[in-house]
Amino acid sequence: MIPFSPPRMDQKIIDEVVDTLKSGWITTGPKTKKLEKLISSYCGHPSTLCVNSGSGGLELMLMWYGVGPGDEVILPAYTYTATANVIMHTGAKPVFVDVDSNFNIDIEDVSAKITPNTKVIMPVDIGGFPCDYDEINALVRNNEVRKIFQPKTEEQKILGRILVLSDAAHSLGARYNGERAGNLTDVTVFSFHAVKNLTTSEGGAICLNLPQPFINEDLYKRLNIKSLHGQSKDALAKTQIGNWRYDVLEAGYKFNMTDIAASMGLVEIQRYEDDMLVKRKHIFDRYAEALSKYNWAIIPTYETDNKRSSYHVFMLRIKGTTEVRRDQIIAGIFKREVSVNVHFIPVPMMSFYSNLGYSIGDTPKAFMNYAHEISLPVYYDLTNDQIDTVIAAVVDSVEDAFKK
Repeated sequence: MIPFSPPRMDQKIIDEVVDTLKSGWITTGPKTKKLEKLISSYCGHPSTLCVNSGSGGLELMLMWYGVGPGDEVILPAYTYTATANVIMHTGAKPVFVDVDSNFNIDIEDVSAKITPNTKVIMPVDIGGFPCDYDEINALVRNNEVRKIFQPKTEEQKILGRILVLSDAAHSLGARYNGERAGNLTDVTVFSFHAVKNLTTSEGGAICLNLPQPFINEDLYKRLNIKSLHGQSKDALAKTQIGNWRYDVLEAGYKFNMTDIAASMGLVEIQRYEDDMLVKRKHIFDRYAEALSKYNWAIIPTYETDNKRSSYHVFMLRIKGTTEVRRDQIIAGIFKREVSVNVHFIPVPMMSFYSNLGYSIGDTPKAFMNYAHEISLPVYYDLTNDQIDTVIAAVVDSVEDAFKK
């Protein structure tokens, strides 16, 4: 069976993790701090805080911005549930909008859903393909939109507008107008979960890129405290001679990354652009070339004049199918010893959210994209022979399904 997305685990990663274990420093420490600096350097934004998950990073930023009961956060219906769940944790209301043909958030629908209660817009780079950030950034800076913004907290008053918090869980290394994800809007959050291009097993990173008068390095220090129970000093700071005493400045959270996790990321970030992305692009290109010959195949957009994907998920769509037939195709692919997936079941279709009154009928493009979508295997160790096996399994399964 060809797996869907096993993590890359080679001797370099093993050696770096063993080095960490032997060092005696396994929680947040020097390797986490090094990884933060490397991510900032790679992406081009001022400051990075590594955390225990992308979800934790999103929630921490919502809490910092003072999002709470009575507030609204706009997000696409087409995303993983984590994007919505972190909003629920704050007591705010998720406001789902539709997506476009590339699975990304529909700017016109976003504009239509903005109210005086809107505090944050959370675009999602589905599959690693960047959203239209010029349009999103222009929207929140539009004078008419700014006039209806009603700040409640000091942070909201300073920014004076809706915060753009990018859920870039899939898009480390993606480019938009020549800039890398992480440097495209106010705040960007990456995920380093086990299935991501760069994995730390579990983990994530908050990329701070707020405009003046915010000082991103000062905000990093504040978030560092907030992410570790509100302690005035982390464990690394307390190792300095005579520096044991600390205070608790707020009832914070437990969102810190460990050095064991950071060890894996340190290896991958230093070979990411010239190795991992090159291999994943090769897989995308091979799928695209082979499958574009079939009139039922809708190839995902992954490169345009101003955008480049991180090649995270190859989101094939089957033209003219139904949700039921799509599921039959998936079953056929699995019978041919190939693992595939669906990214994602839209959040309003999940029982928790539908029970709250959300309906997928309000976002029809999201449903259509979902009903036609099949995610193909993409991972570093996938060989050309295996890619060809995947292609054959998909073609045979689609053609069998349409004969019935």
